[in-house]
Amino acid sequence: MRSYDSKIMSLEGMKAARERIRKDGRRLVFTNGCFDILHTGHADYLAFARQQGDALIVGLNSDASVRKLKGESRPLVTQDDRARMLAALEAVDFVVIFEEDDPRRLLQELLPDVLVKGQDWAHNVVGRDIVEKAGGRVVLAPLTTGRSTTNIVNRIVASHAHGG
Repeated sequence: MRSYDSKIMSLEGMKAARERIRKDGRRLVFTNGCFDILHTGHADYLAFARQQGDALIVGLNSDASVRKLKGESRPLVTQDDRARMLAALEAVDFVVIFEEDDPRRLLQELLPDVLVKGQDWAHNVVGRDIVEKAGGRVVLAPLTTGRSTTNIVNRIVASHAHGG
């Protein structure tokens, strides 16, 4: 077992970890996403999110959830591999895979102190109401210009189409 595998948790395991974190007076940060192909934009984003508190939970869309959101050709990387890649990052303390289209249920169960989303979601931060009602706050993370999974996929497709 790799040392980071213990960071990947069920919701019940995460709730128990949350209680230990809260008992120690530490602040819990939550973010979520597909994280299909990790890139520097993700690394910057997750490092920023981690700086907003004492422990970072990443809610990871399951494969079925990603297919609903992004189409049948996605994800390119399985949920287990995506979870392991995220867990291997220093900024990430916990990874919880969720099946729903959005993280509302996770947010209701975990009630983090801080919810972080990218600035591109400013108009519609899913779960803002849940976190703020519980006394938490929402923080918008700056975007790393020109870095996105879609851009990477498009470059791969273009390269392949041109015999690259």
